[in-house]
Amino acid sequence: MRGTPGPRKGSEMSEVGAIPNGAIAVSGGLIAAVGTEADVRTALEGAAIATEYDAEGLLATPGLIDPHTHLVHGGSREHELALKLQGASYLEILAQGGGILSTVRATRKASEDELFRQAKRSLDTMLEYGVTTAEAKSGYGLTLEDEIKQLRVAHRLNQVHPVQLVSTFMGAHMVPEEYKGRADEYVQLLIEEMLPEVKRQGLAEFCDAFCEHGVFTVKQTERLLAAAKSLGFSVKLHADEIEPIGGAELAGKLGCVSAEHLLAASDSGLEAMQRAGVIAVCLPATSFNLRLTNHARARRMIELGLAVALATDYNPGSSPTENIQLAMTLACLNLGMTPEEIITAVTINAAYAIGRGDRAGSLEVGKQADIVVFNAPNLAYLPYHFGINHVNTVVKLGRIVVSQGRRME
Repeated sequence: MRGTPGPRKGSEMSEVGAIPNGAIAVSGGLIAAVGTEADVRTALEGAAIATEYDAEGLLATPGLIDPHTHLVHGGSREHELALKLQGASYLEILAQGGGILSTVRATRKASEDELFRQAKRSLDTMLEYGVTTAEAKSGYGLTLEDEIKQLRVAHRLNQVHPVQLVSTFMGAHMVPEEYKGRADEYVQLLIEEMLPEVKRQGLAEFCDAFCEHGVFTVKQTERLLAAAKSLGFSVKLHADEIEPIGGAELAGKLGCVSAEHLLAASDSGLEAMQRAGVIAVCLPATSFNLRLTNHARARRMIELGLAVALATDYNPGSSPTENIQLAMTLACLNLGMTPEEIITAVTINAAYAIGRGDRAGSLEVGKQADIVVFNAPNLAYLPYHFGINHVNTVVKLGRIVVSQGRRME
């Protein structure tokens, strides 16, 4: 798959540029040539070739990119499964002090090293499923000290792990228990203390907020993200996940890089996003795990000319899975996306959703040599044969980091 500048929008998402009998040349961690094997060998004529890798007719794609995860957190929430089975909704569990607030308590209690070890295990799993770049949000600390703790863990992982991480500050994930009934005061704390300190320490590129009924209002979210933009953050938005309160419209108004979830987004909201060039990040594993009957309207988004990306939303509550391939299958079965649209959504569009479209997400000369070889003959086989890991080999910056489906230390 070769790319073009900018994310693929609407019908462009089906244009994957498949190359039968293709080959890729790598030098210095970057792609030096790509095309048919004959063309690449001609381009390399006279050059010394140190190593050749024969994929034996298997499918090769750009490294997969997961543009929405809550990677760093303490604890887990399997105890909430019984509540879900009894019919309790996401917001009802939250109102009982569970959900995000339960993970906040566990994250505050955990040491930085404990969070590092837990997140590294998950990142190892993501790598083995073909992810070479991912976003990592904070948002389970909700104090300056604990938010910084989460962001430091992501920074440490980025220095030692093959998967490249892009950090997002999400102190506006929930109103903490100590600010219950005082959401405006908490937003002011975020604006006056947390955002400036995160920026000073250079621990995040993006700022995100959960704009939802019972969490943060459109007005509160706009105040926060406007302040973040003034400090130089790029902004994202958890928008209209449960109820249509105008989050998608706000994402368009603010010119967010991406708006995420969008299950309840209105046509007017999606149109506002399209006009502003906001990327729609759909999270099909979340709606599946919450046992919802409605899902993000990916087909409508594509019809409107939006660029759609896909992510796992890996988190301990609503989507406890690191498996991007599962999200790809669910995007096919529940969102109605085609295999071509899906691979676009987890490569080039996902790259642009986290500000990495200039260096990752497509197989182009000069971009990072991030490549996945799948035990599959074609794209359609990936969502079709579900529930297994198709990865054979993962190459990150020109180096084989997964072989025969297992991470190489």
